[in-house]
Amino acid sequence: MNREDSALDQAVKRLDRAVGLLEQRMKQGAPSGGEGGLFDQDRARLAAELDQARAREKELEVAGAEASAALGRAIAEIQAALTPAEDADEPEETESEEA
Repeated sequence: MNREDSALDQAVKRLDRAVGLLEQRMKQGAPSGGEGGLFDQDRARLAAELDQARAREKELEVAGAEASAALGRAIAEIQAALTPAEDADEPEETESEEA
């Protein structure tokens, strides 16, 4: 896991905790009047931000998997390209040793 992933995980956890605390406060009794509406708005905003962060985390996981697969293919291609060159060098050395 790289630093971006761990930072994203930490942000998601902090946001999740904040939503949890807000929900606890709401259960304990929201103040009467207009303030209760503000709590509802904050909760809705935090929940939306949490959903966005989780979606972004999934996007990053997919991108990371795709990058890893592409890197694996590139390594395999490089190894394949180097292997015939190494095999071609070996017979020449053998021929020069026989002469």
